[in-house]
Amino acid sequence: MAETDLIKLYSARILALAADIPHSQRLDAPEATVKKRSPLCGSTVTVDVVMKDGRVAAFGQDVKACALGQSAASVLGAVVIGRSPEELEKAQTELRAMLKQGGPVPEAPFEGYEVLEPAREYRNRHASILLALEATVEAAREALAVSA
Repeated sequence: MAETDLIKLYSARILALAADIPHSQRLDAPEATVKKRSPLCGSTVTVDVVMKDGRVAAFGQDVKACALGQSAASVLGAVVIGRSPEELEKAQTELRAMLKQGGPVPEAPFEGYEVLEPAREYRNRHASILLALEATVEAAREALAVSA
């Protein structure tokens, strides 16, 4: 990866998102907790959720990832409250397609992932970018199953 490619990939916006991750405190009494790890790079994300009426009512995350994984967690943290598991799964599918197949940016309210479009070319970064959404989808589903 050339230095100019790194500069393009790690834009000021990505670094700003990585530095300010919403809901970066773990919850005291989550209904579900899921930890995901990328074996390729070692990034880890642990999320806690509380669901109410089928939607995320409380959310906490602990993110130990590269700037790209952190910025993805930041985008998620900004919009996760009030989302259903179906909305989260749709965003996950759209983000994966954006990265791996050149698909469009995920639909609102997840359009903030557009900042990660330059990462399409760097397949070794995709797993880290997807971790927060993957963990959140799984946690939301687990929490709903427990309360059912």
